[in-house]
Amino acid sequence: MKDLFELPIMQLSEDMDKEAEFIPLITVEEEEKMNSQEFPEELPILPLRNNVLFPGVVIPITVGRDKSIRLIQDAGKGDKIIGVVSQINQEDESPELKDLYSIGTVAQIIRTLKMPDGSTTVIIQGKRRFKLVNEIQSEPYLRANVKYLKDKKYDKKSQEMETLFSTIKENALEIIKNSPNIPSEASFAIGNIDSPSFLVNFICSNMNADVEKKQELLEELDMKKRSFKVLEHLTMENEVLRLRNEIQNKVRHDLDKQQREYFLNQQIKTIQDELGDNPAEQEVEELQRRAMEKNWDDKVAGMFAKELNKLQRMNPQGAEYSVQLNFLDLLLDLPWNEYSFDNLDLKRAEKILNRDHFGLEDVKRRILEYLAVLKLKGDMKSPILCFYGPPGVGKTSLGRSIADALGRKYVRMSLGGLHDESEIRGHRKTYIGAMPGRIIQNIKKAETSNPVFILDEIDKLGRSNHGDPSSALLEVMDPEQNNEFYDNYIETEYDLSKVMFIATANSLSEIQGPLRDRMEIIEVNGYTIEEKIEIAKNHLIPKQLKEHGITKKDFSIDKKVIEKVVEEHTNESGVRGLDKMIAKLVRNRARQIALEETFNIKISEKDLDSILGVGRTRSKFVDNHVAGVVTGLAWTSVGGDILFIESSITKGKGKLTLTGNLGDVMKESAIIALEYLKAHSYFFGIEQEVFDNYNVHIHVPEGATPKDGPSAGITMLTSLASLFTQRKVKKQLAMTGEITLRGDVLPVGGIKEKVLAAKRASIKEIILCDKNRKDIEEINASYLTGLTFHYVRSMKEVLDIALLEEKVAEPVEII
Repeated sequence: MKDLFELPIMQLSEDMDKEAEFIPLITVEEEEKMNSQEFPEELPILPLRNNVLFPGVVIPITVGRDKSIRLIQDAGKGDKIIGVVSQINQEDESPELKDLYSIGTVAQIIRTLKMPDGSTTVIIQGKRRFKLVNEIQSEPYLRANVKYLKDKKYDKKSQEMETLFSTIKENALEIIKNSPNIPSEASFAIGNIDSPSFLVNFICSNMNADVEKKQELLEELDMKKRSFKVLEHLTMENEVLRLRNEIQNKVRHDLDKQQREYFLNQQIKTIQDELGDNPAEQEVEELQRRAMEKNWDDKVAGMFAKELNKLQRMNPQGAEYSVQLNFLDLLLDLPWNEYSFDNLDLKRAEKILNRDHFGLEDVKRRILEYLAVLKLKGDMKSPILCFYGPPGVGKTSLGRSIADALGRKYVRMSLGGLHDESEIRGHRKTYIGAMPGRIIQNIKKAETSNPVFILDEIDKLGRSNHGDPSSALLEVMDPEQNNEFYDNYIETEYDLSKVMFIATANSLSEIQGPLRDRMEIIEVNGYTIEEKIEIAKNHLIPKQLKEHGITKKDFSIDKKVIEKVVEEHTNESGVRGLDKMIAKLVRNRARQIALEETFNIKISEKDLDSILGVGRTRSKFVDNHVAGVVTGLAWTSVGGDILFIESSITKGKGKLTLTGNLGDVMKESAIIALEYLKAHSYFFGIEQEVFDNYNVHIHVPEGATPKDGPSAGITMLTSLASLFTQRKVKKQLAMTGEITLRGDVLPVGGIKEKVLAAKRASIKEIILCDKNRKDIEEINASYLTGLTFHYVRSMKEVLDIALLEEKVAEPVEII
């Protein structure tokens, strides 16, 4: 936007605006004389482009059209009075009367000047407003009849008008003061105008507005309204000018600051060059030296060179410099195409695995198979293994043993509670605080591109509005895709195909289906009592002695005492709880040594009660002197366990009640069991009317623990059959299996965990579905010592094995 005034006054021609060299002023007396002057009613009409002439204002115009030159020549020979009217269309070269605005200004030619370039400049002064009436002639130039207009009278001495005029003058002077393009002499012109109407006309003529806006002000005959419109325009222009100055000052300040920093940096650089110590150049040279040692491909090398050139163009004091430097450091720290050599001595690997972990034969066999193929083939895509099983069985520590056996670096990444996708793929490096994903960070930490990478607790990945990390892992966990893993921070692909990823999980049901499909699932089951005793002797006790600063000569414990610790003070599939109990025994010995107390080196069974507290003395299985109580086998997230199904009968109307925090599937198993018993009551000598006259209540103890699943089906049916027949259940017997409405027994899962739980509870016999026979055959024979298995296909077989012909001592009389 232009400034309000282009002073000294505008040279407004038919084609362009130019500056004149003087400031016209008139007094109040001259204005009154001008208003009373008589003018002819017939005038030659001069079309004006790009400006509007106001009464009292003097402007120069340059004439170039033939009609205009002829008009000026004829007027100069006469009274020098002409009519000046603005064109509606500024581009029209030969306007007619209809192409002009209806209101114009009568003007007097003051002077005609011949310019050096051959053009003619005429200085004219506006006198009064007129309105075009009709055209008299069109050639050689326009002539028309006009009607002169007078401004509406107003009270010049009223407080309102005086305040209005003074405000207009103040705003005009403020604009001249704040505008760098208007000379300060312009303020004298405004200050010396004492005629209010001429002040308004003068400002209208020179203000920054288009022809249409100025014409609107010319046509306004009410001085008060015209003044308010001018004041409105001045106020807006003043505000725009103020904002523009603020912006320019801020930009100037910023440029001055940048220039100052630039000159200071150049001086520092010159001084450092003289001293031979320029940190920025040294950093670049160091990056170039490190890049020469990298074994990366042409694509990464080209990207590094491009980013390094960008760094050299940056100001070392700028915030972007450190961001770019960190990015280049990461590229150099990553082990592009750098691999450790695998130790393919299978006997050594087997020895290490056996040394670190007792049992876990399936896992060890799978690792040795991988090493065997790698040894024969020389190169292969690493498999994605997933160890799943209860806590404390050594899933995570297996990864370290595998890394040791292979001779690879070991890194571990905990996924528990991770809910942000950028933790896997990284952030864009343009963001403040951006970092690469944790996959790339761990590869950098490993310093090789083929470490053993543990993805711990993969079943506990979260999900939020920041994305789904488990979906982001799909690319990482696919051997066919992870050779081009894309991290958002490094903005290029990284080869993860040589990384041996090992995931751990407690439950497969919590893992996303496509992610589970990409992994090779290896079940890591719980340990038997014998295995736990060996693990404690060979691993846990030496570890705790070392951590507590105690030597073997100060601490000794027999296998029998360890067995008591396992049976009475722990209840788990793994050995984490056992490790805590041993740590407690070792800490007690450390206290005795530190206090110089007398003690027996060997820990006895009596010592356990005083150190660990009283253990569980109750037997896990129940006696068979009560009808309707049967032992079942269950699988939990922490391994196998046993549960009891209790049932009772009372007089009523055949209502079935279930308690014990049971899930829907388990409730359905109870209903199926009761319906089967009703449908086959004649097999067991039960009258049908009994079911209508007695209420049945089935309860599963430990009601605070949620329970669900179909595997208690045969246990519930056995409990109901024992209840209605009052026959005893065989001692030290447990069972697991799903039942159908026809009485068929279906297989269930978690057999190994359930078998181990049965052994811990001193169970001697177990009833299973015939189709679970293969699961028993896969279990190490040492786990099965002392156990007898009954394989069944129908519920009738179950009851034949589980129920004795002998009735309980005090049977309930059922009529």
